[in-house]
Amino acid sequence: MLVKAITFLLESVLGLLTLAFLLRFYFQLTKVSFQNQAAQAIVTLTNFAVKPMRRLTMSLGNLGIPKIDVSTLLLAYITQFILKVSTLWLSEFPLLIAGNGIWPAILLVTFISIINLSITIFLYAVLIQAVLSWVNPHTPIAPILNKLTDPILRLFRKIIPLAGNIDLSPLAFILMAQLLLTTILIPLENNLLTTLVK
Repeated sequence: MLVKAITFLLESVLGLLTLAFLLRFYFQLTKVSFQNQAAQAIVTLTNFAVKPMRRLTMSLGNLGIPKIDVSTLLLAYITQFILKVSTLWLSEFPLLIAGNGIWPAILLVTFISIINLSITIFLYAVLIQAVLSWVNPHTPIAPILNKLTDPILRLFRKIIPLAGNIDLSPLAFILMAQLLLTTILIPLENNLLTTLVK
């Protein structure tokens, strides 16, 4: 019972923290205005770790990636890695005697998890944006959603023409993202995790 409670707590806290780091990374990447209250909340929530990590990555030449602040992405990965290791440890998986081969597998599972979360962020952003465009297009969160989803939807708009002045690109992206998650990425992550535990 205690193990389940601790696992739930870790998944909630570290999962939300990973989400916050990823949101901050994608906000920076898509040039979302940080004057918005929602964006400021993300910055406030993540500054405790981003500031020292940014100093470290800058001293390392931003890990060789110019013009992108990789500190938030790296923090998201580290947070998710800690969550995976903690979950395995709490499930009484013999991490210390499993051999060196276990760590590349955990790193791979973490990488797939970050991809899953990233796709999910954009999936829900597009979905919420589509709903708000019908219900309340002038909500304060609309500019964030527009900036965040525009690079992806622009690609789909080049392929999918308007159908009677109706933009079908959000629907196409939602279907493609769901298909990718449910048929490839989530089963792959689950299979890898099952293989680790066995």
